Amino acid sequence: MRIVKEAEERRNEILDAADILFGKKGFDATSTNDILEKVGIARGTLYYHFKSKEDILDALIKRYQEQIINAARAIAADKSISVPVRIIKVIRAMNVSQGGAKELKEQMHKPQNALMHQKTQTVVLEGVTPILTEIIRDGIEEGLFATPYPRECMEMLLLYGGTVFDDTADTSQDVREQRIRAFIFHTERLLGAESGSLTPYMLQMFGLR
Repeated sequence: MRIVKEAEERRNEILDAADILFGKKGFDATSTNDILEKVGIARGTLYYHFKSKEDILDALIKRYQEQIINAARAIAADKSISVPVRIIKVIRAMNVSQGGAKELKEQMHKPQNALMHQKTQTVVLEGVTPILTEIIRDGIEEGLFATPYPRECMEMLLLYGGTVFDDTADTSQDVREQRIRAFIFHTERLLGAESGSLTPYMLQMFGLR
């Protein structure tokens, strides 16, 4: 048991170091030597835990995914919170810019880190879509929504929202606000919600009133 614990601690040390380095230098510009120096270990120790730098990236993204999914599940399970508020809270939990992940998120949006961005989006969407789908089903039972395709609606909305409202989107504030209002309009119709029922919640999510 002691050996397992030590191995797990070492693995997390490597991930913590990679997290910081990827955030500061970017994935492509960070070498395995950089990670070795920061952790203070031999190359053999690194390769005992991870096969390559890409393997470290995958493990780091998985760790973020687990943090996001755990937070999202806790929110979804709290039936004392209304359906619209639960949806908004889960979407906010997907934001990896909180805490120590802020620099990493900024790096992910740079062209040289396209692989990081793509992998992170994929694993988060795969994990969060089923959680949001269950909340939508709760909304259907409560009569708030009326759609025979709750999962597909969530997939479309998350994929579109993640692309159009990307932090690096080069658009004016007027264009962005117009797209947000259009997004809310079509979200309500996709879910079969009453017109305007989600508007105040989603405007707040986007920082509008």
